[in-house]
Amino acid sequence: MKLLVTGGSGFIGSNFIRHILDTYKEYSVTNLDALTYAGDEHSLDMYNNDIRYSFVKGDICDTRLVDELVSECDCIVHFAAESHVDRSITEPLAFIQTNIIGTYILLESARKHGMKRFHHISTDEVFGQLTEVDPPFSETTPYDPRSPYSATKASSDHLVMAYFHTYGLPVTISNCSNNYGPYQFPEKLVPLAITNLILGKKVPVYGDGMQVRDWLYVEDHCEAIDVILHKGVLGETYCIGGDGEKKNKEVVDAILFTMDKDASMISYVTDRPGHDRRYAISHNKITDELGWSPKVSFEEGIVKTVGWYKDNILWWEKKKS
Repeated sequence: MKLLVTGGSGFIGSNFIRHILDTYKEYSVTNLDALTYAGDEHSLDMYNNDIRYSFVKGDICDTRLVDELVSECDCIVHFAAESHVDRSITEPLAFIQTNIIGTYILLESARKHGMKRFHHISTDEVFGQLTEVDPPFSETTPYDPRSPYSATKASSDHLVMAYFHTYGLPVTISNCSNNYGPYQFPEKLVPLAITNLILGKKVPVYGDGMQVRDWLYVEDHCEAIDVILHKGVLGETYCIGGDGEKKNKEVVDAILFTMDKDASMISYVTDRPGHDRRYAISHNKITDELGWSPKVSFEEGIVKTVGWYKDNILWWEKKKS
């Protein structure tokens, strides 16, 4: 199989490419990435001499380039997106351009070039927020996006399903919870906390730190996407959760404990506008129908992640600035 992976130099995309190339020796991957601030082509340097891997620097909004690459692939796995909520509040236009227009250009190219298989990576944030007693999000949860980021991801999800129903494009969608693990840009909570502590700095925590998220180790997520590509039913959505529902304060406490630090290293800061209180997501469907479930517990994943950032200071040090 020839895969076109968009956003393959980003956090989840680069982990997915490593998973595919290490698992399927007969597969090849073309990585299309614009190398914005969150992308790093060096995250895949280990494949520079592997004929199964090629990197193309470019934008998913470049119709000519997208058409050229799509015409040569069997399957598109679409990670490329603006994804940081805080940035979407200050710069929403970039999110509209990449997440909506870019997805449209990819879909249209897949339709023109022989109905290429299309898997779209989305987020649990499209479902809005939950109260403390609500059941977790599932594939039947109504959409209720509450930030420019989640609104643009919701829009792209609807476009993908529209191309399935209107044109018969062979699509699948996955909505995942908060990922963490190696190669994550240090603006997100887990790598921000770890790298700040390595540098002797405090960890900023929004508001009271009681916001709840479900945490999914990135390698588990990559295995779930693999399963969907090979076993998923076309036109279906699969929710991917990590069985790791934690308050933000609990996440930071776990990192502090792992790094032998105490609560004096926490700095509470003003909460961001429209900060959703709780996300949780059920993986019952993908478990029951496709046989996937997360393998890495939150406690194990945090230890592995702290170890990776300690061992790879050169990778993230310049990104902190």
